[in-house]
This record gives sequence, C-alpha cells and structure tokens, in this order.
Amino acid sequence: MKSRTEFLSDEIHRRYGSIRRARGSFLYTAKNVRLTDLYQENGRAILGWGGSSAFTIMKNVLNRGISGSYRTDFSHRLEKSVCDLFGSNKKILCFTAKKDAEEAAGRLCDGKIISYRPWKSGKNDVESAGALIFEPPLPWAQELFILALNDGNEISEKWEKISAETGITRTILSPPMEAAYTRAVYNLIQELKDRKEKDFFIYDREIAAYWTRKGPYLYPKKELFTEESYADFVLHCLDNTIVINPSLDGASIVPFGADRGVFSSLLKNPWKSV
Repeated sequence: MKSRTEFLSDEIHRRYGSIRRARGSFLYTAKNVRLTDLYQENGRAILGWGGSSAFTIMKNVLNRGISGSYRTDFSHRLEKSVCDLFGSNKKILCFTAKKDAEEAAGRLCDGKIISYRPWKSGKNDVESAGALIFEPPLPWAQELFILALNDGNEISEKWEKISAETGITRTILSPPMEAAYTRAVYNLIQELKDRKEKDFFIYDREIAAYWTRKGPYLYPKKELFTEESYADFVLHCLDNTIVINPSLDGASIVPFGADRGVFSSLLKNPWKSV
C-alpha cells in the first residue's frame, strides 16, 4: 500500500510532471506550473526549499572530502546547536523513526516528553520537559528525529543498555549531514526571532473555510472531512495548484512570504462541502 507521501507525489507527477526546481514555498514543474507548497515535506521545509546556508555548508564539507565515520571538527556541533535552541544543556540522540525516539525517551526520561514544533511549543513547554523530540528544519526527503534530554553523564551508559535490550539503534550522521543539520538549527533560531504572528495571520481569510490555524500550522477542520473525503480535498487543492498535507491528522503550513493571491484559484473553485 502506498504511503500518503507517495500518493501525493504520484498525483503531482500525474498532473504536472516532475519537479524541476523548488524555492521558498514554491515547487516548479516540468509543465511550467508553479505549485504553492503547504505540505513543505511535513514541516522539514518550513524555512523554505533550497536549504539556504545549510546546503552550502554541506557542499563545503563534501568538497573537503570529510564524509566518513571518524570524528571531525563538526562532531558534537549539532548537540551544541540544540542546546542553544532550547536554552539549556542537553544530550542528544538521533533516530530515523519517531517511534524509536519516543521509546528511547520513555526509557531514558522520567519527566514530561514533548514533541517540539517551532512557533507552537512555548517556552514553558520546553522548560518543563524532561525530553524533547525535534525534527530539524532541513528540506530533505529522509526523516531525522533528535531526542534532546536534560544533561546527565549517565545517559550514554543507560542508552547502551537500552539499545542492547530493545534492538533500537541511534543514527550516526556523516560530517556533511551533521554540518547541514547544525546550520538548519541555527537558521531556525534566527527565524524564530524574525517570523511573527503578523506573518501568519495574513492568510486567514483564504484558509478559514478549511483549516484552523495555530501559528504557521494549518489543521483541517475535522467536522468537514472523513478520511475518504479528505483525500478528495487533497486532490481538489492540487487541481488548484496548492499542495497540502496528505494526512488528515497532519498539519499544512502557511506559505511564508507568498502573496495571498496563491489561494485565488481555490477561492474561485471551493471544495464541494464548503
């Protein structure tokens, strides 16, 4: 069975051909149609397609030939960036599956576990958490979940035992990827200062019929949709050159920096239930 992401990818290709370029909140297709991306790789592209300085740094590290499993100047910089993001000392473990990060958190942390989302999770949430699970904003196809735990020398020893018992393994990043993720976290720290509520609510009139907005995140109005009808809505939006989260339980994201006119086709052609 296809995943929802595969379903969305196939439907984009069926209508508009392959994606030739991606910048900001837009995808540019082989059929010369510009799509407004509200899915944004499930939030990994929330800072915009292109990756800005994150991919520049990745390229620089690759050009230096530093791509192996040995320690480099970039080792542990990702952990420091996460400490700077959350404002306190943390130990981090990386996983490619959220369920593994959640299980590790449950075994390593006695306190509250928070799934951190930029512009949604507040300062009190961060400060009260014993563990935070965080997906860095790097526009990359593969998922990476960072488990950030309150500092403690015993975490490494505990993890080795838990890994042996459960078979869960953490991900060791190559130096270019670690450098890119580190820069992405620092880019996020800057954007958290720059992007405010005034940048998100400008789209409220256009999105109000279908979504409830919380910060930059758009949650489908559950009273409007079933799983089946939401799939139809995803296709309807796509027909109107808007790409949304293919999961009813997921969140789309406002197209930061885009003109409100990107929603004009959807306004002229409302979905059947509205």
